[in-house]
Amino acid sequence: MTLTIFEQVQQIASDLFAVPTDRITAETSPDNLESWDSIQHLNLVLALEEKFNLQLSPEEMEQMRSIGQITTLLATRLQNTPS
Repeated sequence: MTLTIFEQVQQIASDLFAVPTDRITAETSPDNLESWDSIQHLNLVLALEEKFNLQLSPEEMEQMRSIGQITTLLATRLQNTPS
């Protein structure tokens, strides 16, 4: 079974922020998850870049303000990446 992009992001965030997967929703953000600070944001970016084999720009990193926004950004990037 292939996990969706959201499920993969959810799992990475769950591991990184040390919270149960079911606490990670599309609305999860630094505003409502105490363990999501600036250092953990960079760790999340690095983990996502490694997982999805892409390089995120500083502008894209700045747009990553919730799990939902991250999922949308990754879906767009992966759709536009040549195979």
